[in-house]
Amino acid sequence: MPERGEGIFGLLHRGVNEIRGPLVFLDQVNDAGYDEMVRIRDREGHERLGRVIDVSKKLTVVQVFGETTGLQTDSIVNLTGSAFKIPVSDELLGRIFNGRFEPIDGTLPILSSERKEINGSPINPKARVFPSAFIQTGVSCIDGLFSLIRGQKLPIFSESGLPHNRLIAQIIRQATVLGKEEEIAVVFAAMGLKNDEARFFINQLNESGVLSRSVLVLNLANDPAVERLMTPRIALTAAEYLAFDLDMHVLVILSDMTNYAEALRELSAAVEEVPSRAGYPGYLYSDLASIYERAGIIQESNGSLTQLPVLTMPGGDLHHPVPDLTGYITEGQIYLDKELDFRGIYPPASVLPSLSRLMRNGIGQGKTREDHKDLADQVYDACAKGLRARDLARIVGEIGLSDSEKKYFEFIEAFEKKFINQGDHENRTIDETLNLAWETLSLLPEANLVRIEEQYILKYHPAHSAVG
Repeated sequence: MPERGEGIFGLLHRGVNEIRGPLVFLDQVNDAGYDEMVRIRDREGHERLGRVIDVSKKLTVVQVFGETTGLQTDSIVNLTGSAFKIPVSDELLGRIFNGRFEPIDGTLPILSSERKEINGSPINPKARVFPSAFIQTGVSCIDGLFSLIRGQKLPIFSESGLPHNRLIAQIIRQATVLGKEEEIAVVFAAMGLKNDEARFFINQLNESGVLSRSVLVLNLANDPAVERLMTPRIALTAAEYLAFDLDMHVLVILSDMTNYAEALRELSAAVEEVPSRAGYPGYLYSDLASIYERAGIIQESNGSLTQLPVLTMPGGDLHHPVPDLTGYITEGQIYLDKELDFRGIYPPASVLPSLSRLMRNGIGQGKTREDHKDLADQVYDACAKGLRARDLARIVGEIGLSDSEKKYFEFIEAFEKKFINQGDHENRTIDETLNLAWETLSLLPEANLVRIEEQYILKYHPAHSAVG
């Protein structure tokens, strides 16, 4: 029979029913709460952290962070009575932590009396402000066609081997809020990344000087997989403090959300939950939503929290559960394409499957430029016709195309090489991006530009008066 008593930090429980991988099973714990933090001490006096992940009348399941080697059935479990909290202050900036929020940059832990639960608090929908401020990334395909808006959640759908890390690093270096003097703070959460990938991001942030206004929470491939479930929540808690307490504009990178979902599936299988689609738990949608929905802007705060989650699609399957469910929760996606990457186009962003649902609210006169909306619509139309002409040319040859199809074929070739393609250290202003779009559209007959108002054609088309 387990022994229980009041400890200094909460309820003491002696007696473990079973240890299975990273899970510890306790029985007859009536006062345990879901997500409650626990401290487990073995007979040698070594202590481990864990959290309650399942509670029933007869059984309580604790997820242990780190190894369970050395734990025995006589281990003492201290239920703390509260969820996991992290100390917060402006000293977060410039720091690197592991998936348990322990410093791994060789400096002291954050010393602050203010602590926040990592699960966050739901934002009252009435308190939300609709996102409407354009963020310039310096990447033409994003700024021109699927613009990132402050407070938005815009995922990057990629595959293994594609340069999503380069793209993310470029966005981190170059992102600015037009018309604002505030610099964008960066919170980077790594889930299951390789050591060389993490080192790449640290070097990029350090060399560009962005590290001083960044917070890194790293759970690497050789770290315990169960910590990946805490990593994004720790990162978002730090981001929320910077955004809504310190009034900063914060860009949160979550990479890789597929690794996060794999850890969730692994944990679900360990507690023998009934699997759903592809073996993932049935609550995958709500779990992902609890992370993505922490982006936004709230009233009475001058800050904002913008998310760029990265997820790799196994086998390039856009209908895999993780990208599929992510698409329902977020506000668009940036889709990276293997064929474009094979042809040396960087970033290999495919135009037609990519979109930003909040773009229209953050572009136009006073935000980017008056012709932006019409120009983007015309480019999408031309890209669709150009890709059809290219597919047809593969069958009948370029010589078999009609005159109109040849023009669109010429357009799509020039568009990919001049507009989409750019150096990973090339920072284009929004005016440069829009002017490049006009330059490629000028390859088409002016009569074909049916989606652009005539006044903009006369003002910005290279064949007419100088731009501006």
